[in-house]
Amino acid sequence: MILLFSDYGAVDIYSGQVRAAIWSHAPGVEIVDLLHTAPNFDIKASAHLLAALVPQFQIACVCLAVVDPGVGSQRDAVVMLADEKWYVGPDNGLLSVVAARASKVELWRITWRPENLSRSFHGRDLFAPIVALIEKGAFPHGKLADTVRLQVALDAGDLAEIIYLDHYGNAMTGLRAGAMEHGYKLHLGPVALPYAPVFSDGPGGQPFWYENSIGLIEIALDRGNAAALLKLKIGDPVR
Repeated sequence: MILLFSDYGAVDIYSGQVRAAIWSHAPGVEIVDLLHTAPNFDIKASAHLLAALVPQFQIACVCLAVVDPGVGSQRDAVVMLADEKWYVGPDNGLLSVVAARASKVELWRITWRPENLSRSFHGRDLFAPIVALIEKGAFPHGKLADTVRLQVALDAGDLAEIIYLDHYGNAMTGLRAGAMEHGYKLHLGPVALPYAPVFSDGPGGQPFWYENSIGLIEIALDRGNAAALLKLKIGDPVR
């Protein structure tokens, strides 16, 4: 199974081209569009979001992860095996939270460059062929070089910020809910939000926090838009 995680957008031309590039090298492989609306250009928020999403998937899946504002620059490109799941993407911090939280990590730099490489679209031309080869079981040794560490490593502790806004207006934070007592309140500036187990248990007409389905603290409003009500945006701090 191949997972696609990117900020390419769900309705733009980019994710379809990546899928086509994968299938040109590995026809018929299973591809899951995990997310194409990761926060635009926001490596830190996306790194924490990716780290929360991938534990839901089976061992040996291959994740093509691209949030890459430095595409075409001197930033490196890597293959990573972390707790028996594969990742392919830029070495810009995006994979570093997954790496830091894994019990076992192996890394390779992608040294190969295809003849037709768009400087602005490494997801299609560089990463997709590598992902396809790994998924087929044909590990591309000749296209890689061993490396011992990522060049860019972000802090892998919980991120006390808004990292994602869904279309309902729910706001995910980078805080893992397991460390938060239910009696605590979540603070957004002067606003203090109580805990509720799920939407229907929330205080009438008022936003609250709960543990979402991937284990993160999320801000919500029962049958309403919490992000609009509280004027939330990616990067807003919480405590």
